[in-house]
Amino acid sequence: MIEYTDLSQPIYKRLKEMIRNGELKQGEKIIQEKIAEELGVSRTPLMKALLALENEYLVESIPRRGMYIRALNYDEIIDIYVCREALEGMAARLLANKKDPSIVKKLKGCFTPFLSNDNIDENDYAEADEVFHSLLIKLTGNKPLDNVYFFSNIHDKVVGHGLVRTPEETLEEHFNIISAIENGDAEEAERLTRLHINKSKELLINQNKK
Repeated sequence: MIEYTDLSQPIYKRLKEMIRNGELKQGEKIIQEKIAEELGVSRTPLMKALLALENEYLVESIPRRGMYIRALNYDEIIDIYVCREALEGMAARLLANKKDPSIVKKLKGCFTPFLSNDNIDENDYAEADEVFHSLLIKLTGNKPLDNVYFFSNIHDKVVGHGLVRTPEETLEEHFNIISAIENGDAEEAERLTRLHINKSKELLINQNKK
């Protein structure tokens, strides 16, 4: 049972985890009574958490039918990657211009635990990947950029789709981005970030053509 003073936040996190790992599948109807019983919580904080997820495009409310896990179509997912490429590329450029060692330390901290691991747990890596891409935005200190990213929740919309490429393929890419930021090479930091996201987008496009 979840025991917190403000239940909506831990419920929100748990529901997002359930969406990410497939416990709650895209297009599935949300049976609030069932989830409330499973988590040991009341309907009020559960509804608050669901409304937060609806604002993040992960849940949708259909009149006279109820609430459902939102199913992203192919075009929406590609559009999300286009937005991420632009916003996160800009963020990497801004971070490189800062030349702040504390920023580099936080970014490296996301992936350092995986460096000596031959068998990377994809769930753990997916969480680290989510934190990394969110930090790219937040650490800029640019409020308008952070607000755009927050209200659109671009990365969260893609999380439900799962990792597009393996950790073995993307781990080095992440560290290359961090190195460019650490070296203060703004142009390279933006280029590598855009390339990193574009590779996943192109893979999805190619998979859809098959």
